[in-house]
Amino acid sequence: MIEVCSSPGHLNYHDSNSVKEVSKYISALGMEAYSFHAPFIDVDVSSPDEQLRDYSLHELLAAAEAASFLNSRYFVIHPGPDKVMSFSTEERMERMRNAAEVLGRVAKRCSSLHVGLVLENMLPHLPFGSVSDLLWILGAVAELNLSTCLDTGHAVLSGDLYNVMYKLGRHMKMIHANDNNGAHDDHLEPGGGIINWKKLVYELSEIDFRGGIILELSGSEMRKMDEVLHTARQARNFLRNISRDETLSTPL
Repeated sequence: MIEVCSSPGHLNYHDSNSVKEVSKYISALGMEAYSFHAPFIDVDVSSPDEQLRDYSLHELLAAAEAASFLNSRYFVIHPGPDKVMSFSTEERMERMRNAAEVLGRVAKRCSSLHVGLVLENMLPHLPFGSVSDLLWILGAVAELNLSTCLDTGHAVLSGDLYNVMYKLGRHMKMIHANDNNGAHDDHLEPGGGIINWKKLVYELSEIDFRGGIILELSGSEMRKMDEVLHTARQARNFLRNISRDETLSTPL
């Protein structure tokens, strides 16, 4: 399983022919586009600016169509702008209502496309970076096909990985698995940072999590592609071994 990114360097989601060709290629490789990550750099579903909200909605709907062409199970969205901002309590509430309204429209379209919409917990210093804000938006959207994606790196930087995990628990359909050293969003491989993955896997089994785990690792220009893939294979085996040991150690 893989997650396809909406960045232009990965895939032009506005070009349906390109998306269809990529879908065929992924299938020919015996892989599944388990999820598709929505654009987030120039998108702000919470903006007080109606034109920016309309633009954001247009981009998300176009990306949702691409997710459908790829036969993705889930369409992953950041519920807030991906940049540091400060605003009053009144504007914050206005923005959260705006986000819920736009995401509701996206969720409705995703439902008709048979693609699940999932909201990802964001970095704590970003707007709506707290899990309580995410859950408020989740509750304000009327569509039933809306759930969540746990980003482990974002959650550990919030100061309480397990609290975030348990709060998202019953809504959680997938995980972005990455590690860090507690200061920056490093996107290290699981086991390369401070997260106790054995404990995390145990806690996931306690809430009966059965979704997909997608490795979300750094692929900087300084690293060769084969090095990144080698790291990914090691991380996959690392998580598989922990999961197997956890299953075998569970009393029947």
